[in-house]
Order: sequence, then C-alpha cells, then structure tokens
Amino acid sequence: METRELRYFVAVAEELHFGRAAARLGIAQPPLSRAIGQLERRLGVTLLERTSRSVALTEAGGVLLREARAALAAVEAAARRTRRAAAPEPGIVLVTKAGASGELLAKLLDAYAAEPGAVPVDVQLCGIGEQERLLRDGRADVALLHLPYDEPAGFDTEVLTVERQVVVLPAGHPLTTAPSLRMADVADLPDLPLPRWPEPDGSYRPGRGPEVRGNSQLYQLIALGRACAVLPDSARTHLRRDLVAVPLLDAPEITTLIAWPPHSRSRAVADLVRAATRL
Repeated sequence: METRELRYFVAVAEELHFGRAAARLGIAQPPLSRAIGQLERRLGVTLLERTSRSVALTEAGGVLLREARAALAAVEAAARRTRRAAAPEPGIVLVTKAGASGELLAKLLDAYAAEPGAVPVDVQLCGIGEQERLLRDGRADVALLHLPYDEPAGFDTEVLTVERQVVVLPAGHPLTTAPSLRMADVADLPDLPLPRWPEPDGSYRPGRGPEVRGNSQLYQLIALGRACAVLPDSARTHLRRDLVAVPLLDAPEITTLIAWPPHSRSRAVADLVRAATRL
C-alpha cells in the first residue's frame, strides 16, 4: 500500500461520503473511487459498503482506518524527526502535562544538565493527554506520562515514581479535619462535585461537576467551594493556602513514566533517560 492510498481511504472513511472526501483531498471524485476500488481488490476485502445514498465502513474497513491513521502518523513523525535532526543547533523536546511532576521535572533537568555533552532541553507544557500525541507525531522526543491516565503502548518507558493520591478540599470544609478518607467519602459530595476533564476530542462527559482544563482553574473552583479534586500526592507542594489535601486510602496509585519512541537512536535522549532513572 502507498501512503497516497491510505490518505484517500482515511478521508473517505472519516467523511463517509466520496464527494466530501474528494473535496477535502482536492481531487476529482472518479479517481478517488477508482483508487479505493483498487485498494479493495489488492487486499481482497470490502472496506466500504456503498449504496446510492450512503457509505458505511465494514469491519475490515474499521481495522484499516485505525492502522492507516497510525501508519500516516508514523510517516509524518519520521519526516518531522528527520528535519529536526538536521537543525544547526542540537536539542531535544520534552513534553509534560502542565502542573504535573514539577519537582521531579526540575530535578531531572538539573541532573541531565550536569551530564557531559548535555544538549538544550526544550520543555513544552501541554494539556491533558497531549503528551502521547506530541510524542507519537514527532513533535517531541521524550514525554512524562502518568498511569492510569495516559496510554504508554507503543513507547519504550522507564518508571520514575509511584505515589498515592489525595483529595483537595477548600480550607474549612468539615472533611479537612479527617486524617484520611476513602473514595466513597468524596465521590458524590453534594456541595463539592468532582471536576470533568476533557476527552481526547475536547468534549466532556455528562455530569454535574464543573468543566476544567487546567490546575489553575481547578484550584480556583475548589477555593470557591464549587468542586473537590483527586490528585497525586505531589500536588501538595504547590497548594494555595486556602486549599487542604487529605490522603485517600483506596485511590489508585499514580505511576510517572519517562517515555520515548522505541526506534530512537538519539544519544541525547538516552542520556536524559539515564539521568531520569538515576534520580
């Protein structure tokens, strides 16, 4: 299969309309239809069920859509990494979620800077779940991921830290006097609902908790008595005075990983990973 064919198929599979897909690709509809037909004959399967009024993916088409997206992303990532490798000044890009692992990140950067031959590290702070996408598409060389929230499949990883979680409450709330709590104690507080974070597509699941996009917004909502939040224990380090963290005995542990592409042959990435694992 050629990347051109994969791009054609992805456009049709996402639009489920040959006319819209052709317009999106900037080509005429007849050659697009012929290309999809040739792809089906070569694979020996039906990818799309066509009628005069609709287009639908078959089960095989759904599989190829997932694989084609991954393949095209890999090709794009290879091009990005190749161009960046030719940059006149060497350097690596590290991505991490804004507000997460701040103390660990500072120690990591200091430890790596002390390595012989260390190159500049461009730290990019991103939104929830964006680290994976930036690492997969070649815009980053290394990422800090957090289980169970991020997906490390397809990357090489090393575990850096494992920590318990706490619930963050507004100062003065009755539960702040407890030495510890359980998830059931905070899962459905009538006055302090848990926040709703964006899904990968930017949408929010239904619920009564406030929609949030970052820790600064979240902390302000908690201080105002509009929400509570379950966060890693390391969040205590930067809490405002009007917030209180209480340990949660049964919340899942948070595992912080350093992740990089499995095919990476970058000496700088290897040195950064070694510095991280020695912390």
